[in-house]
Amino acid sequence: MRLVMRPGPWERGVILAVLALLLGLLMLLHGMIPNRVGNLGSLVETFLPWFGLFIPVLLGGALWRRSASAVAALLLPVTVWLHLFGALLGDKSRPGGDLTVASHNVRDGNPDPVGTARALAASGADVLALEELTQEDRGTYEQALAEAYPYHTVQGTVGLWSKLPLSEIRPVDIQMDYGPLAATKPIEEKMRYNRALRATVATDHGPLAVYVAHLGSARVNPRAGFWTVHRDRGAQALGEAVAAERIKRVVLLGDLNGTVDDRAFAALTSRLRSAQVAAGDGFGFSWPARFPVVRLDQILVKGVEPRSSWVLPPTGSDHLPVAAAISW
Repeated sequence: MRLVMRPGPWERGVILAVLALLLGLLMLLHGMIPNRVGNLGSLVETFLPWFGLFIPVLLGGALWRRSASAVAALLLPVTVWLHLFGALLGDKSRPGGDLTVASHNVRDGNPDPVGTARALAASGADVLALEELTQEDRGTYEQALAEAYPYHTVQGTVGLWSKLPLSEIRPVDIQMDYGPLAATKPIEEKMRYNRALRATVATDHGPLAVYVAHLGSARVNPRAGFWTVHRDRGAQALGEAVAAERIKRVVLLGDLNGTVDDRAFAALTSRLRSAQVAAGDGFGFSWPARFPVVRLDQILVKGVEPRSSWVLPPTGSDHLPVAAAISW
């Protein structure tokens, strides 16, 4: 009679063990994934935290197969994920703060701009940035926010409202127009769809340079893959503007249409740090508003200390507002 030897626990689940190792290497070496084909590297980095969901799936398979090798292999993706995102699982916020800033993409076609403006004013933010303003709704926001914010500016489709005086206001060219015909367009035409501005806020601790930006959209399609041409060019231009800023204290507010893990924002993240990463509670996902899975709306700072960072309740927009308290 012939005996059939069953594979031992270290021999079972070889495929699961390989998948676990590949998952760990993918997260560990995400920076080496090339962008040459469909901008794949940036796409992976945009949703990088969600790769952790494969860990419990593989763990379930390993336990079902009673595979010691697969369980051991899972130590790699678990360690890498915790190294990358473990700090975001806790609440790093601290009490206090000299200034509260907030940002919101109010959405072109927002069905309730009045309600959105009132909710933002009630947030208590001292400085409020709005993106995706339309000519039709601009007056509505200006009227609804006038009592809470005596100072404001709108430059194209972005605006800044403040309880403190504003000066040195100007649009920032993030190169939404690019190519030989860009220089031929009159400034009046460009300003209609301008998507970035810079202003100086006068605080009790000295001047604060505030940038507001709405970078180009990111799209996924079969031909181009993860299409981010305008966004990436704008991020580089915005990074150059911040690098040339003469004021040491800087806050960038806006819808960047990407996450701080994406290599496309290196020109910004090399100079500014995320208030959410430094002082937030959790990941602070802001889009889409009904079921947020990614943080596209950012508060980045330099020369000031983030004390806390949080996401505000939903409005009529498809984005959630984000806010942070900073100190000197």
